[in-house]
Amino acid sequence: MTTLTRQTLSHLDWLEAEAIHILREVAGQCERPVLLFSGGKDSVCLLRLAEKAFRPGKFPFPLMHIDTGHNYKEVVEFRDKRAAELGERLIVRSVEDSIKRGTVVLKHEGESRNKHQSVTLLEAIAEFEFDACIGGARRDEEKARAKERIMSFRDEFGQWDPKNQRPELWNLYNARSHKGENIRAFPISNWTEMDVWQYIEREGLELPSIYFAHQRDVVLRGGAIVPVNVPLASGEVINLPKPGEEIVDMQVRFRTVGDITCTAPVVSDADNVAKIVLETATTTITERGATRLDDQTSDASMEQRKKEGYF
Repeated sequence: MTTLTRQTLSHLDWLEAEAIHILREVAGQCERPVLLFSGGKDSVCLLRLAEKAFRPGKFPFPLMHIDTGHNYKEVVEFRDKRAAELGERLIVRSVEDSIKRGTVVLKHEGESRNKHQSVTLLEAIAEFEFDACIGGARRDEEKARAKERIMSFRDEFGQWDPKNQRPELWNLYNARSHKGENIRAFPISNWTEMDVWQYIEREGLELPSIYFAHQRDVVLRGGAIVPVNVPLASGEVINLPKPGEEIVDMQVRFRTVGDITCTAPVVSDADNVAKIVLETATTTITERGATRLDDQTSDASMEQRKKEGYF
């Protein structure tokens, strides 16, 4: 007589299963999806989930990164390396090209390009006729993201209406759209920062080095730690200190990674994933609280930027 045993699933198993289900729903319902991959920790988790959802076959979508031109060199190099290891197609579209076309106009040379990624993203969606963009946004990151559905509908202008969203009852997801419309799908929407780091630890995932404690030149500006004299992949150095600012060599790490001009590190001695998990468990500051300068200084809220097509 065969004895059946019941396996107890951990919370990471449940989150993983949900995310894989969502990825397969996107692949099944959408004609031309794309997975947004920046090289950051959340999109690294998405790649592992896509591997579990679709291997040994190829992914049913390419990877795409909207590059501001001011991304950390370590992250850009890791992005290219990881895509090559997987053997998947990586599409890169740059805000710099949008500036050259005149579709993005900066107020001044030093303005952060982060919010202008919306324009380049919408241009790339139109160029390749993508009907779904899979992203690594999570509800715990920011209050506007907490409002958004897992399958988030965008109209023909790339706009999101928080007051007109599709119901998602009983894990039934509606990814249908007409030509020109778009779905933003968020498989790890229900994950927290702690979940991400525990998953990275469990899966043994490689990350860009800047997520771990390292020495870096910084200045203290407006209550934030701002990295200065940062080299780009092109060899250019940006984020020069302002007159009168004192440069300090400090041990820091990044909790979230974006455009250099708006991403600040935190003081930390966590030089491996186990230490980061412990640090995350004890911190009282939200992930974006003191690390995303655009959230604090932008004249447009995250919700307004999302309405205009932001990730």
